[in-house]
Amino acid sequence: MNTHSRSKILSTFLFFTFFTFSANPNIPSEKAKRQNDTGQPRNIILMIGDGMGLTQITSAMYSKKDKLNLERFFTIGLIKTHSSDNLITDSAAGATAFSTGQKSFNGAIGVDENKKSVSTILEIAEKNNRATGLVAVCSITHATPASFIAHQDSRSKDENIALDFLATDIDVFIGGGRKFFENRSDGKNLVQLLESKNYTVLNGIENVADRKIEKLACFTALEHPMKMSEGRGDLLGRSAMTAISILNKKNTGFFLMIEGSQIDWGGHAKDAGYVIAEALDFDETIGKVLDWAEKDGKTLVIVTADHETGGMAITGGKFPDQKIENSFIYGNHTAALVPVFAYGPGAENFSGIYQNTDIFYKMLSSFGFSK
Repeated sequence: MNTHSRSKILSTFLFFTFFTFSANPNIPSEKAKRQNDTGQPRNIILMIGDGMGLTQITSAMYSKKDKLNLERFFTIGLIKTHSSDNLITDSAAGATAFSTGQKSFNGAIGVDENKKSVSTILEIAEKNNRATGLVAVCSITHATPASFIAHQDSRSKDENIALDFLATDIDVFIGGGRKFFENRSDGKNLVQLLESKNYTVLNGIENVADRKIEKLACFTALEHPMKMSEGRGDLLGRSAMTAISILNKKNTGFFLMIEGSQIDWGGHAKDAGYVIAEALDFDETIGKVLDWAEKDGKTLVIVTADHETGGMAITGGKFPDQKIENSFIYGNHTAALVPVFAYGPGAENFSGIYQNTDIFYKMLSSFGFSK
């Protein structure tokens, strides 16, 4: 072999070596390795962007002048979202898949196809002496948060779902829906019952500051909090960090679900501005959670969606104006795969393409729990 040939082969080898190490996601950088520590997490924070598909994320990305916090993740996967009886899931069946590892029918809240109650990851965490919490910018009895704590055959049974909160020992829940606890058709006052179980019950996240709280029920609206465009402000971020602060005091580890609830509602309304504003708010909350998790070093953060809403597409736009044009197929859910992002101990287990139910089993395994 002549010198020219050897030089050409060496150059080719070096090129492919560089390309492999710089572009292949299966060979992570040192930063990625630190994110994907294979140790067991003490805490798991599951963040659900309701209705948040790839286009919702991309639209938020192109609308923002800086990178999204989602771009800080190195481990990314995709999940199949169908329910047990329908290619198109609703939020109840989608969240029930995450919380129980069971495919169920649309509308199901913590029950299987036969309407039988199934233990949720939150309840299993409680039994294993972990602190637990739920945060949402909708009623706390709405489909997604409800599916982690309640067992009902219909997502529409808000009063029954509220009553199910009393059957658990959840440490923190923050969201709307006070009317389902207080102004009930059965005459029961669940707020008083919560107080009898040593909960601090408050209206508004601003009233939490500087209090010594061990168990918190914080209602942020009579039913649903307002939109970002109506002046909701940093409610989701403040609620998330308040929950983390309280849960972390227990020192035994915790499970927390945080929902960016209204991304979905913007899709149903075919309102791109609504979607983007809510997605950016959710991403800001993700950034705060990631900052905390990076300092903690023992927390697994998972970000995903229950489904995509609206068949949202990007149909045009201009740079550097960050102006984009969107359209929607229709105002309902679709069966598109949705992304999963993971950071922290055990994050590497969340790459690939898999069923939404696998999120439950991956969290269970990460905690080292048995079902």
